[in-house]
Amino acid sequence: MTITRNDLFTRQRGFMAIIFLGLLMCVSAYVTAEPVSTGYWGATAIGGTDTVAYHSQRQVKGAVAGDKRFSVTWQGARWLFASQASAEKFAAAPERYRPEYNGFCSNALSMDEGLIATDGRVWEFFGDKLHLFYAERGRKRWLDGPWPMYQQQADSAWALLRK
Repeated sequence: MTITRNDLFTRQRGFMAIIFLGLLMCVSAYVTAEPVSTGYWGATAIGGTDTVAYHSQRQVKGAVAGDKRFSVTWQGARWLFASQASAEKFAAAPERYRPEYNGFCSNALSMDEGLIATDGRVWEFFGDKLHLFYAERGRKRWLDGPWPMYQQQADSAWALLRK
């Protein structure tokens, strides 16, 4: 079988149409939801850690890994939980259990560095709000400094970036 130039052109057009549709779907998903801290190769939020577990273990400094069997899709991301009970709590009140800035690094936002993804391992409650950090250095900065001011700066940056 001989492939002609016309066949190649037709195949290229089809391939380009598929790429265009894929990009269009990605853009429409991004526009309809607030950004969420996910990994580069998937849509799993905050490194797959159980965001509800932070609230029940405020004094413990370890993140609880979520399980793929217990997931909730919210804001265009897949949030994992250690149990069905945690997943149900989150599904009923995601705004209560989600970390501030949907899991992006609070310190980076407070320093106007943009949306830096986190994996859920470095965290702290400031007031009654759960904040995630890219690295321990950022968490320490908030612990040692005027965190209410940092939070106001992060809030302002978040308001601009999520539009």
